[in-house]
Amino acid sequence: MTDLSPLDRQVWNMLHGRFAHLAQGPQAAKRIDPRYGPFAAARDAGEEAQAALASLLQGPDDRLWLVETEEWPAPPGTRVERVAPLLQMLADGDAPDDEPDPDIIALTEEDAPEMAEIALATEPGPWGTLTHRYGQFYGIRIDGRLAAMAGERMLPAPGLAEVSGVCTWPEYRGQGLARRLIKRVMAGQRARGEVSYLHSYSHNEGAIGLYKSLGFRPRRNMISTILALA
Repeated sequence: MTDLSPLDRQVWNMLHGRFAHLAQGPQAAKRIDPRYGPFAAARDAGEEAQAALASLLQGPDDRLWLVETEEWPAPPGTRVERVAPLLQMLADGDAPDDEPDPDIIALTEEDAPEMAEIALATEPGPWGTLTHRYGQFYGIRIDGRLAAMAGERMLPAPGLAEVSGVCTWPEYRGQGLARRLIKRVMAGQRARGEVSYLHSYSHNEGAIGLYKSLGFRPRRNMISTILALA
């Protein structure tokens, strides 16, 4: 059975495991290379770790995103800019049908500008210049335009992989594109022996309903805390 405990502190585990090569900062607190996004984590809420966490902020426009089981307290010299409740969901049951879909393409470095454009416009989550390198992303083009995409992000431990970056331009919504792309991402993760998981903002009932129909179940509530310099 897959150990699910790493999901409680996924960023911390990711930055000390499969993505340790992208981690920056002292031992007590780490952030991922900012080009990949703003995710960070501290060892605990003690004085040393909180000071280390604050030291990761690189200026007034920088932000750190912490995803934990509770709201993270602001270290001295910082402030909480925003707090958002999340629902963490896990697909550890029967897999959805994954018949080959000829319209889905594997996205590459050549697609990075369009991937950034759709992500920044629709805001499925934080997006940096190298976010597309977290893992494999897939897309569907309509009349040559990247209409929708989905991919993967955090790998907190062997056997666990996050589905992320799910987004569709507004004019192409309602056509089932997100569903098809999520199924493709899940199939790739399953082929590697990994259990898929994801997050939704707790108020997004439409997205949660879609994820449930694809075999995801609620695992636990999480909190996203965004820190900035005071």
